[in-house]
Amino acid sequence: MLMAITAIIAGLVLLVWSADRFIEGAAATAKHLGMPSLLIGMVIIGFGTSAPELAVSAMAAADGNPGLALGNGYGSNITNIALIVGLTALIAPIAVHSQVIRKELPLLLVLTAIAGAQLIDGELSRLDGWVLLGVFAAVMGWSIVQGIRGKGDSLVGDTEAELVAHPMPLKTALVWLVVGLVLLIVSSRMLVWGAVTIAQSLGVSDLIIGLTIVAIGTSLPELASALAAVKKNEHDLILGNIVGSGIFNTLAVVGLAAAIEPLAVDPEVLYRDWTLMAALTLGLLLMAVGITGKRKVVSRRDGALLVLVYAGYTGYLASTIVG
Repeated sequence: MLMAITAIIAGLVLLVWSADRFIEGAAATAKHLGMPSLLIGMVIIGFGTSAPELAVSAMAAADGNPGLALGNGYGSNITNIALIVGLTALIAPIAVHSQVIRKELPLLLVLTAIAGAQLIDGELSRLDGWVLLGVFAAVMGWSIVQGIRGKGDSLVGDTEAELVAHPMPLKTALVWLVVGLVLLIVSSRMLVWGAVTIAQSLGVSDLIIGLTIVAIGTSLPELASALAAVKKNEHDLILGNIVGSGIFNTLAVVGLAAAIEPLAVDPEVLYRDWTLMAALTLGLLLMAVGITGKRKVVSRRDGALLVLVYAGYTGYLASTIVG
């Protein structure tokens, strides 16, 4: 048990560090190759912060622990919106100016509904997984078009500020890109082994471990990015990262896991975890955009509500373990 706990702690630390190096290397490489700043913010940084979830879920599915993979994907979305956006808004209200984010939030809600429809029959087949990956490819294509067209979007300024603040030679960027990717895989292996070992020792399902410990751990890059963006007053990067990560988790993380190993889905995943994920996504849309599309801030009151929801959800999960 002690070795498993050590593996989780060491795995999480290495996972967060390697994800940060991977994102920095990828963003700098993309900048050297002439990729538009908006596209870097949406795709490289926004989706790149979900690299830990992707690595952990793929590893868990390959090891025959699909519950851990599914719990990680959905749990990360819940953690990102309820805990990370909530805590960030409590520190400082999040202003929403980017038109891209206003378009991507409704898209995330639609994608969440598609994911829920796949859960109704109690399984995620390989076909379901490939459908999710296909939709993800289409969304990526749409994001590229948005990135090319959205030169005047406010997210461009935030991303440019980040890239200017962390200049990096191409050679260094490529080194960190490769090193970060390798260490992501190694740390994911450590984390999955430790989580599965503890779950088996305590008699707790892989799903619960994925929804809690692993989801929080793999969401640390999003938390670090959000807190850094608050300090620099780059509000659109905060929601840009969260929404991009949500799309990535819903489609790529769960889709890849199902494509590797079909997932049996317990009923509570649909009525408890997916329902909360969908409600939080809708809630974030209403908080950031409003019913009429004129609202432009996630307030401290909104943040307090999100944190309370997360605390209640985590407490409920804990009670099921004790029970």
